[in-house]
Amino acid sequence: MQKSSVPNAPGVRGWIANVRGASFSSQGKHIKSSCSLVAFNTDQAGGGMVGLSSVNAASDGKWTVTQISCHADLVTDLDFSPFDDYLLATCSADETVKLWRVCDPDQDQCSNAEVTLSPADGRLEVVLFHPAASGLLAVASVRGLQVWDVTRDAALTVLEQHEDQLQGLAWKEDGSLLASSCKDKKLRLFDPRAQPSAVQCVQGHQANRDSRVLWVKDDSLLTTGFNQMRQQEVRLWDSRKLSSSLSSLSLATSNATLMPLFDPDSGLLIVSGNGESVIDCFEVNSSEPFLSQVSHCLTDLSTRGVALVPKLALDVSCCEVLRLLQLTDNFIVPISYQVPRKAGQDFHADLYPDTVGHTPAMTAEDWWKGENKQVERVSLHPSKRPKPATPSAQETKPKDLPRGKSKEEASSSSSPLSTPSSSADPSRSPSSTSGLSSGFLPSPSQSSRAIHSMLGPSSKFRHIQGAVLHRDTHITNLRGLHLTTPGECDGFCANGQRVAVPLAIAGGQIAVFEVRYCIHFSFLLTGDDAKIRVWQIPKGGLTETLTEPECVLRGHTEKIYSIKFHPHASSLLASSSYDLTVRLWNLETGEEVKRLSGHQDQIFGMAWSPDGKLLATVCKDGKVRLYDPRKSTLPIQEGPGPEGHRGARVVWVCDGKYLLVSGFDSRSERQLYLFSAESLASGSVASVPADVSPSTLIPFYDPDTSVLILTGKGDTRVYTYEIVPEAPYFMECSSFHSSEPHKGLCFLPKTECDVRDVEVARAVRLGKTTIEPVAFRVPRVKKEFFQDDVFPETAVWWEASLTAAAWLSGSNGQHRKISLRPKDMTPVSEAPKEAPVKKYLPSSVYLEEKTDEQKKEELLSAMVAKLGNREDPLPQASYEGVDEDEWDD
Repeated sequence: MQKSSVPNAPGVRGWIANVRGASFSSQGKHIKSSCSLVAFNTDQAGGGMVGLSSVNAASDGKWTVTQISCHADLVTDLDFSPFDDYLLATCSADETVKLWRVCDPDQDQCSNAEVTLSPADGRLEVVLFHPAASGLLAVASVRGLQVWDVTRDAALTVLEQHEDQLQGLAWKEDGSLLASSCKDKKLRLFDPRAQPSAVQCVQGHQANRDSRVLWVKDDSLLTTGFNQMRQQEVRLWDSRKLSSSLSSLSLATSNATLMPLFDPDSGLLIVSGNGESVIDCFEVNSSEPFLSQVSHCLTDLSTRGVALVPKLALDVSCCEVLRLLQLTDNFIVPISYQVPRKAGQDFHADLYPDTVGHTPAMTAEDWWKGENKQVERVSLHPSKRPKPATPSAQETKPKDLPRGKSKEEASSSSSPLSTPSSSADPSRSPSSTSGLSSGFLPSPSQSSRAIHSMLGPSSKFRHIQGAVLHRDTHITNLRGLHLTTPGECDGFCANGQRVAVPLAIAGGQIAVFEVRYCIHFSFLLTGDDAKIRVWQIPKGGLTETLTEPECVLRGHTEKIYSIKFHPHASSLLASSSYDLTVRLWNLETGEEVKRLSGHQDQIFGMAWSPDGKLLATVCKDGKVRLYDPRKSTLPIQEGPGPEGHRGARVVWVCDGKYLLVSGFDSRSERQLYLFSAESLASGSVASVPADVSPSTLIPFYDPDTSVLILTGKGDTRVYTYEIVPEAPYFMECSSFHSSEPHKGLCFLPKTECDVRDVEVARAVRLGKTTIEPVAFRVPRVKKEFFQDDVFPETAVWWEASLTAAAWLSGSNGQHRKISLRPKDMTPVSEAPKEAPVKKYLPSSVYLEEKTDEQKKEELLSAMVAKLGNREDPLPQASYEGVDEDEWDD
C-alpha cells in the first residue's frame, strides 16, 4: 500500500454497535469472518453465546447484531468453513465442538447444532477447519490435539499430548502439516497421517508466555511470543529445517499477547496486541530484515480480537486490498486498506492476484488417504469472481449425518458441509522442489509483484537497521545526570569528539565527556537568568573545571529555552526566549545584531535553512513562521501548524524545499507534518501519524540520504522515514527498538560512520547511567564495494564558510564537500556484473568441506535426532551463508 494510504477506520457511525466483546481469556480467536458474516465471542450468558452480524452494512447503512446460544459453558474458539460462508464451528469449555448452520442476522437462527463432537479430552481451546478438505477439523484441548472427520463418531487421529498448555495452532496451506506452539516453549510440527508424535520439535520463544503460530508462505512458519527481556517477539522458521529460527524481531515491551494474521496474496502481516490500541502492518520480505513496517495504526479503542475479511468480499471498485475487523468491548470497527487509484470501471489486476476460491480441493476421506491438493484459485475481477453464497442457495436445514454408516453411505447422505468440486485442479498443488534459493521465502511471484504495486515507491532504506555498538564503546556507570530537562530541550548534545550532558547539581553544571578517551570534566552554565554563557573548550580537551565563560550575552528579558548556531557563518547564534523574541548574536563582538518578533506564545522550535538565508519557527500559538532576518524582523510567511499545544520541532528537508514539523494533533497524538517552504499559508501538504506519547519527537535529517530519524525523550522506539518531494512524501522504514527508555539521541558528523559496514548514520544514545553509540546500517550484499548510491559527497558542515560579519552584510556561504570512499574500495556502481549466486547451498557442499570425523559426527547426530532422542540444533544449522563479520558480538 502506498504510504499516503493509511489504514482507514470509519467514524463511529460506520462501526458495528451493540456488541459486548468477550473479556475472558482463551487460546482461541475472539472474532472470525466469512465473506458474508462475522461471528464473535460475547460476555452474554456467561460466555456461552456467540454474536453474529454481517460483513457489510444494510442498505440503510446499519448493521443488525444477533446472538446464538451455543454452549453450556464458555465459547473458547470459533471458525467459519473456508467453503461455506454460513457454516460455523465452535468449541467450548463444556468439552464439545459444534457445527452451526447460521443465517443472516435479520433472520431467525437455528437453536440446534447440525453436528456435535465430543473429543472427551477436557476443556477445548482451539477449533480449526482444514484449508483444503471439506468436513475436516483440528481440535485442541489444553494439552491434546485431534483431527476429526465430522461425518464420523471418533477422531481420525489423536496426536501426542503436549507437555504444557497448547497455545497456537495452524494448518499448512495444502493441509499436509499442522504446527503448534506451547507454553513449554516448544514449537512442534505434526504430520497427522504419518504418526501421532511430532515430526519436528524445537525450542521456540524464550519466555513461557502466550505464543501463536501461522504459516506465511509455503514452507515458512511465523511465530509470535516473548523473549527473555519480556519483549514481544516475532520469529521466522523454515519448516524443512526447524532446528533454529531463520530470523527474529523484537517489538515493544508489553504484556499483551500478540494476535497475528497473514494475507498470503499480498504478503502482509497484521499484528495487534490483546488489550492494546495499536495495529501494525508489516510486509514479510524475502531477505533480511524479514519484516518491514507498512503502517502503524492507532485505534480509538482497545483491541479484544482481530479478523481478516476474505478477499472475495473486498470492494475492488475502490481499490480495497485488505479489510480488518477489530473487536472491542462495545463495537466492531472495520479498518479498510485502500490504494489511491482513480475510481472507475477499470479492474486493477496488479493489485489483485487470483485468490483462494470457495470449492474444496478434496474430501476428508481423500486427505486421509494421502492426497495433498490446494484449493483452486479464482479471479477477483467483477465479471469473473464467483457470487457469494447465500442461505437460500444452500440447504437451510440439512440433517445431521447418521453415525455408524459406511463411507459410501456417509458420502451419499445429506450433510451440512459443502462437497468438493470435481473441477479442482491438482496441478495447483505446491511444488515439492520449491526452495529458499533467494532468501527466506520463495522468489517473487505474481502476488509479490502485486504487493510492490500496492506499496508504491519503495525506499532503498526501508530495511535500515539500528544497533547499539559493543559495550567496549560505551561510557557507563554515570551518576548524577539531570534527566528531567524541559520539553523544549533536546536533553544533551554531542559532536565527533565530545558529549555534553547536564548534571543534577545546583548551579547548572554540565559534564563534558571526551568520547575517544572517556574522561570527563564539568563546567558551569546557567540559563534561567535570561543570559547566554559561551564557553571555549581547548583543542586538546579540558584539563580543569571551567568556572568563567568566554563571554556573556545579555538582552533577553525572560528564560532562554533554545539556541541554534548558523549553519555557515562562524560565531552567529540564534536564541529564543519566553519573552517571545528570537535574537541573533555575533559571538565575536558579544552583541545582539537582530531581534525577530511576531510570536504570540511560546516558541517551541526553530531551524536555519540549509543555505543559511532563512529561519523557520514553530510556535505554541499554532503557527509556523518563516523569517528572512537580514531583510525584516517580522515573518515573511506564516501558516497553520500543529493543533496540539504540547510541544513541536521543525527541520528543513529536501534541499530546503520543505519544512518538516513534528508535533501533536488536537487529540494529543504525535504527528508529522510536511509544509512547502514556498507556501506555508496553504497548510501541510502531507502528514503521517506516529503514536500516543507525551514527549515531542525530536527529528534528525540527513540531507545526503533524505532519511529522517525521530525519537522522543523517554521513548524506546526510534522512527525512520525517507522523505521525498512528491507523493507519498513519507516512506516509512524499519524502526529501531531499544531495550530501555532513552533520554535523548544525538547524531554525529558523517565522517564518524563506518562506510565499509554501510553505516549511513551514527548517533550517541543517552541512557539513565550510560552513553552508548548507535549505528544505523543499510543491509547490502556486496559490502566489499563502496555503496556510492547511499554515500554521495557530504558537506563539511562543521567548518564555517564565512564570518558572521560577512553574512550580516549580505554574503552567503557554501560548504565544501568531501568523498567518504576509502581509497582501497571500488564504487559498487563500477563493480563487475556477476551471475546470480544462490544464497543457500546444498548440504552436500558443506559436508564436502568437512573432515571425515566431522562427517561421521554429523551423520550420527542426524540419525539420533530423527529417532526423537535429541532436540539440540544440528551443527549444519548454523550455516546460513552469513559472513563472519556480520555476526554481532
